[in-house]
Amino acid sequence: MTDRIKRFEAIDNFRDFGNYAGGMGRHIRPGHLYRSAHQARATEADLEALGALDLGLVVDLRRPSERRGQPSRRPAAFAARVIESDHDDGGEAPHITFLKTADLTEESGRAFMTDTYRRLPFEPSHLELFSRYFEALADSDRPVLIHCAAGKDRTGLLAALTHHLLGVAADDVIGDYLLTNQAVDLEGQAGFVAERLRAMTGRTASHGAVVAFLGVEPAFLDAAFAAIRERHGSVDAYLAQALGVDADRRDRIGARLSA
Repeated sequence: MTDRIKRFEAIDNFRDFGNYAGGMGRHIRPGHLYRSAHQARATEADLEALGALDLGLVVDLRRPSERRGQPSRRPAAFAARVIESDHDDGGEAPHITFLKTADLTEESGRAFMTDTYRRLPFEPSHLELFSRYFEALADSDRPVLIHCAAGKDRTGLLAALTHHLLGVAADDVIGDYLLTNQAVDLEGQAGFVAERLRAMTGRTASHGAVVAFLGVEPAFLDAAFAAIRERHGSVDAYLAQALGVDADRRDRIGARLSA
């Protein structure tokens, strides 16, 4: 699994989420589905490496305020289609509000993340972006990159939905999702992030709280899928009803991503 992680100088959590066995005896081709954190701090070497991937589609799941604060750097001769949303509630990002106001304990961090995942599939900007992503995926033959800020939650859910659509086994879906914890060096980064949080909020977060906030856990993704099933009956119904992935689009995506 760790072979999927692609190391960049200043782009975090970059990895290939293709190259899995899919449904109907198909295998998802490698080098076509990528996921990552933002590219605002990309070095020249990083941009050269990105350019070599020949991306045809980039899906930026961040809010407009996030994109303004950390604008993406692009490789020379960048010609990929970029999908992003103009939907912005005008308020502070929920995770910033949480960090500033909540007791920063392991329990509160885990509860916040679980509640966040229950909302993620239904937020207006995500419904728009996820739908446009699957529409583009059905017509794209070039590599795709999906990303948000940290590349773990919004990106993690969209990657898992892609895997579900393609018939990837549940163990592989969760294994790919959990790879974030290795890609970001969770334990190694916790102390540094705790210091940054103290500087930002004036309060001290427990080690467990930082790890819960920085990383991912199976219960988080389970919460999102449980919420989807509660509202739509099944993940397939959500894909069809909320995101417009009908049988024809599903078939075209499967065919285009097959090795």
